Amino acid sequence: MTNLFGEPPATLLPEDPGAAELAAGDSPQTVASLHPDSALAWVTLAEMALAEGRDLEGYAFVRTGYHRSLDLLRRNGWKGHGPLPWEHEPNRPFLRSLAALADASERLGDEGEAHRCREFLHESSPEAYAELVAPKG
Repeated sequence: MTNLFGEPPATLLPEDPGAAELAAGDSPQTVASLHPDSALAWVTLAEMALAEGRDLEGYAFVRTGYHRSLDLLRRNGWKGHGPLPWEHEPNRPFLRSLAALADASERLGDEGEAHRCREFLHESSPEAYAELVAPKG
């Protein structure tokens, strides 16, 4: 079935406010403190915590980054659906947040939330889903 109304245009987010400091080697803790609206800093903190087995901490960090990203998406015209291209670097913190939130939710036993986040990621960017979630092989 074809959607006769078409798909909304892709949302392209602006540069993350903490991207330059993170690229320069500043710690994500410092960047999140200086730029609490930096989804990139929050998802980086989350991924680090999850990699170290600090699941509850990782969940809290990624939940913050996810909500900061949603706010940014809405401010940039996103209406709750539509493509968020993985190729556009400033979209990646949100897409990484979805993948990390799915992982953290699963680790905490919230299978429903994990499934919703993975579906949301796949619908937003099949490329991001393939990069961040789909089994490699």
